[in-house]
Amino acid sequence: MRVLIATDAWRPQVNGVVRSLERMIAAAPDFGATAAALTPEGFRQIAMPSYPDIRLALATRRALAGRIAEFGPDHIHIATEGPIGWLTRAICLAQKRPFTTSYHTRFPQYVAARWPIPESWSYGLLRRFHGPAAAVMVSTATVEEELRGHGFEKLVRWGRGVDLDLFHPRPRSVLGLPRPIFLGVGRVAVEKNLDAFLSLRLPGSKVVVGDGPARADLQRAFPDAHFLGVKEGEELAAIYASSDVFVFPSLTDTFGIVLLEAAASGLPVAAFPVQGPRDVFAGSGAAVLDEDLRSAAMQALRIAPEISLELAARYSWTSSAAQFYGHIRRIAQQAGYLPREAAAASTGVSSVTAFGSGRGVERRGLPRRLPASARPESRRAAHAPRR
Repeated sequence: MRVLIATDAWRPQVNGVVRSLERMIAAAPDFGATAAALTPEGFRQIAMPSYPDIRLALATRRALAGRIAEFGPDHIHIATEGPIGWLTRAICLAQKRPFTTSYHTRFPQYVAARWPIPESWSYGLLRRFHGPAAAVMVSTATVEEELRGHGFEKLVRWGRGVDLDLFHPRPRSVLGLPRPIFLGVGRVAVEKNLDAFLSLRLPGSKVVVGDGPARADLQRAFPDAHFLGVKEGEELAAIYASSDVFVFPSLTDTFGIVLLEAAASGLPVAAFPVQGPRDVFAGSGAAVLDEDLRSAAMQALRIAPEISLELAARYSWTSSAAQFYGHIRRIAQQAGYLPREAAAASTGVSSVTAFGSGRGVERRGLPRRLPASARPESRRAAHAPRR
């Protein structure tokens, strides 16, 4: 089965959406699939207003349809509600092709944090975007409940995971700073609410890993905080393991993969009692959730690392991918799309960059469909007893 993931979020962005999609693409061969990402790469781009490091594709519907036909997917998953997402949605609807979507960010709250736009308007736009999807993948029960309350339908669960081989406790610290060390990791932007963390009166040191449009202003406002910029891989894992408490002040994240990375590193978490942290840490004892974030951070210092590690062990990218491809395979089979030969699944993640740039991909036609008489429901009907 060939799966195309349409996304406006891609490298060089470093965030939970990109990491999740990369993980799904890498895991595709394990689930009999070949996956690639349809991204802004290769199209003319402009900077997103107030986010100069996020590039929006100026693609035409015709050009995007050509990319889709070139890959020849059996299923299309639309991960974001940007230009790539909307155009891909339009193409799927025009071709009467079933597709799935996913909901990663509390977009209405995100928009309201930056512009005076009522949340009801944003929810209306999102309902229109996700409405025609065969399934809308959400990360937690709380997100599902919230969206159902706003009129969303066909919601299914797609959890997240953490790389336990990379994120784990380490004996040696790479941060030569006064302790305790309070750490924040993620995009440095207004919707992440980092000033609620940096303005706290805490002992020791505050460290921020990440970059974004609010970094310069926050560095000027909080000169005692340590801004380390973007870190990945072993370098990021070592910083987690060198800290004492992970502080997560966001009010808009639907999940927060960084929460799992912190827990896997043995860090307790301090956060507000909102969805995301509530869903991840409910009943675990691995976090302190409190409207008083300073109190939460200080209380978190008393949590044993073993409690955090026990929580992180419940999450794996393998189970996340099993959910993701399980939903996709079910919908593709219901629609009558034939799975590709198993050999096609062996290309895996290597096809992503080449396809994203429009180079090095074998030209393929649109996916075949089973004739009506050969579909499972038709076969069942044919063998049903006559009345």
